[in-house]
Amino acid sequence: MHFLRTVPLLFTLSPCIYNSSIILLSAYTLPYLLAFSFMALIPLFAILFFMASPSNAYWPPSPSYRPSSKFRPVNFYKGFRNLWGPQHQSIDQNALTLWLDRTSGSGFKSVRPFRSGYFGASIKLHPGYTAGVITAFYLSNNEAHPGFHDEVDIEFLGTTFGKPYTLQTNVYIRGSGDGTIIGREMKFHLWFDPTQNFHHYAILWSPKEIIFLVDDIPIRRYPRKSAETFPLRPMWLYGSIWDASSWATEDGKYKADYRYQPFVARYTNFKVGGCSAYASRWCRLASASPYRSGGLTRRQYWTMRGVQKYHMVYNYCQDPKRDHRLTPECWG
Repeated sequence: MHFLRTVPLLFTLSPCIYNSSIILLSAYTLPYLLAFSFMALIPLFAILFFMASPSNAYWPPSPSYRPSSKFRPVNFYKGFRNLWGPQHQSIDQNALTLWLDRTSGSGFKSVRPFRSGYFGASIKLHPGYTAGVITAFYLSNNEAHPGFHDEVDIEFLGTTFGKPYTLQTNVYIRGSGDGTIIGREMKFHLWFDPTQNFHHYAILWSPKEIIFLVDDIPIRRYPRKSAETFPLRPMWLYGSIWDASSWATEDGKYKADYRYQPFVARYTNFKVGGCSAYASRWCRLASASPYRSGGLTRRQYWTMRGVQKYHMVYNYCQDPKRDHRLTPECWG
């Protein structure tokens, strides 16, 4: 038995034959056996964890619920009107094309204001060099409250060759986007190329939360923590393409280059549902989940956290350069 105390552990994993004698494992070698067995299982645990991670078996993300399926498409002419740049806008079978060139961009606006609802559209972006160009889909009451407005944004920030678009989500409250800007930006690099096909982008706005969705996948939830940090006044739905060279691409480092004009954005499959500003107070609120009361399911939360872990490139609440006394929702 003294030999067992010096023999390598490998030879103690099973009954060992030495000099034609069967040497059974002793109580002395059992702790070593258990330790070796546990160490052998570590790679297996790592493999199982990797398979369960969103970067592998469950990635790219897949929606567990499709709120867009609960709303019918809206005819553009019935739900919207041109806001500016009519000569840079065309409609073909309910697909809207906007373009920006050296002379002008273009924009549209919903006919009615809303106090809550689901607002979505399928959008295809312009490929190649688009630095300085913004393609937007957003809620705002800027015309009703100039200098003191609310806004909820989905904005695609143009880029240079070989770099991805940045999807920026933002929330302005009571003039925080006017004058001294207090934005609440979260930015993402998407898990697909938004210039290759149409993808559905949506804002779900209710009295208690704002949820941003991409192809029915929640990427951000902005909860109402106080009346001071949440938009509550009616807003209209807008879309536009315009030149924001002063800030859009790497803080204005790269400008719009009109050698590549026109810059084209295509919108289709408009889906709008919810409570207009004129609806009764009994109007049924839209939801991003199967729950009529709103919120997200556990799986939707899990998917959203995965998107933010792997695809979020900026979060204003984590920016040490920001004065977070102006954004109390970050630490509330």
